[in-house]
Amino acid sequence: MTIAVIKTGGKQYKVTKGQQLNIEKIAGEKGDKIEFDKVLLVADVKGTKVEIGKPFLKDKKVEAEIVEQFRDRKIDVIKFKRKTRYKRKAGHRQQLTAVKISKI
Repeated sequence: MTIAVIKTGGKQYKVTKGQQLNIEKIAGEKGDKIEFDKVLLVADVKGTKVEIGKPFLKDKKVEAEIVEQFRDRKIDVIKFKRKTRYKRKAGHRQQLTAVKISKI
C-alpha cells in the first residue's frame, strides 16, 4: 500500500488509496475526476521506499473523484468591546468538497 502527501487549498493532507477526505472547495460536479499534481511525498507504508520532492515530485499525480460539494457546520464570529455597548455577531459556513482518492 502507498501513501502520499498532497497540497491543496493551502493545506497538506496525507492520503491513501480509497480514503475519503474533506478539502477546501474546488471546481467540479459530483462524479468528476480530478488530479492533484502538487505531490510532496510518496512512500510505502513501511517507509522503505520514500520519494521526497523539492518541493514537489515531478511526474507524480494523485487521482480522485468528487463525492460531494457541501457547506461545513456554522461557526459564530463575535466582536465585543466592553464598556461601549459594542457587539457584533456573524456566522460563517465554509464551502467544502468531499473527495475519494482512487489512484496514487
